[in-house]
Amino acid sequence: MKIMILGAGKMGSFFTDLLSFEHEIAVYERDPKRMRFIYNAIRMTRPDEIAEFKPELLINCVTLNYTIEAFLDITPFLPSNCIISDIASVKTNLQEYYATCGFPFVSTHPMFGPTFANLSNLAEENTIIISEGDHLGKIFFKDLYNRLKLNVFEYTFEEHDRVVAYSLGIPFASTLVFAATMVHQDAPGTTFKRHHSIARGLLSEDDYLLTEILFNPRTPRQISRIQDKLTELQNIITNKDTDMMKRFLEDIRKKIE
Repeated sequence: MKIMILGAGKMGSFFTDLLSFEHEIAVYERDPKRMRFIYNAIRMTRPDEIAEFKPELLINCVTLNYTIEAFLDITPFLPSNCIISDIASVKTNLQEYYATCGFPFVSTHPMFGPTFANLSNLAEENTIIISEGDHLGKIFFKDLYNRLKLNVFEYTFEEHDRVVAYSLGIPFASTLVFAATMVHQDAPGTTFKRHHSIARGLLSEDDYLLTEILFNPRTPRQISRIQDKLTELQNIITNKDTDMMKRFLEDIRKKIE
């Protein structure tokens, strides 16, 4: 299959490496310096080169805030039967775009990234495929993700946004609060160092990505849950209520088992 990959960042390079020995791959990237380490793939910097390549599948891996803009720039140069796809972790406005773009589409969300995941061993990682997509496109990505031994889930756009608000919104908000209240420690404990490492990794992500995940309309409800539990814990600590603390910890242990 002839596959066009937009963007030579971390995920674009990951998909290029993954697919280049089984498919004919081309990478489009405006900044040629970012393609210095692209191997076994055609490098492109002009849209008209895409027209000559005639891809059957396009995987949009550009930075989140440019996802739709990249589609709009490139689609005039695509064959009408090319399946377009994204791997965005936030699907805001994408459902509406796909409904009017005129191309078959498939939308997926690998629930991992280069910051925290071990890309050479993804057996414990998850990925989401949006159910509203093109049948053949979904089959392609299901096969690809299954070969990576990922746990594959199929959700609607609506279900995806709800899952992201919970699985990303809560840890993102909690980590940001930890980082915001953090002070320098000369001799930090193991738990502190682990939280600090997570915070550094999170804050290395694109600001737009963090903003869009936290601006998910469902995220405020999840943050309210954090606030409620903090208030409950604060009351237990203030009152030095040993029995309530024991019940609080027992409840948490049941949730994480």
